[in-house]
Amino acid sequence: MIWKPNVTVAAVIEREGRFLLVEEKTSQGLRFNQPAGHWESNETLTAGTIREALEESAYDIEPQYLIGIYRWHASESDTTFLRFAFGGVVTAHHPERTLDAGIVRTVWLTIDEIRANQARHRSPLVLRCCEDYLAGKRYPLDILVHYE
Repeated sequence: MIWKPNVTVAAVIEREGRFLLVEEKTSQGLRFNQPAGHWESNETLTAGTIREALEESAYDIEPQYLIGIYRWHASESDTTFLRFAFGGVVTAHHPERTLDAGIVRTVWLTIDEIRANQARHRSPLVLRCCEDYLAGKRYPLDILVHYE
């Protein structure tokens, strides 16, 4: 058997002291997460982040730096995730856009509200990525090299 982690990308977007999150339906009920999802074949990590942010939140974003790379094992599904979390800015909003299946709504929450809702996080990475952002973790995008 060949083991492979599930590679995901996430957008950590802060504006005026609030973070962009999505509320989504999961097998554990409604949960909060950053706009995030699986990295698809033939796309760069940043392109995947842009796509996921638009599909899940209806916001166009511009990734400007890498916040971190995270490994998390979800014991209930016996799945290991490798998350690339990017920070950046919103460049446009498309409120008329239909959100991905399972996404109930987008919300902008303060770090205190995020901390107060930890029981409703999709994973421990939700808070960790926000805290790493607040701690000033920023890595240049040119650390990532994509060959065609």
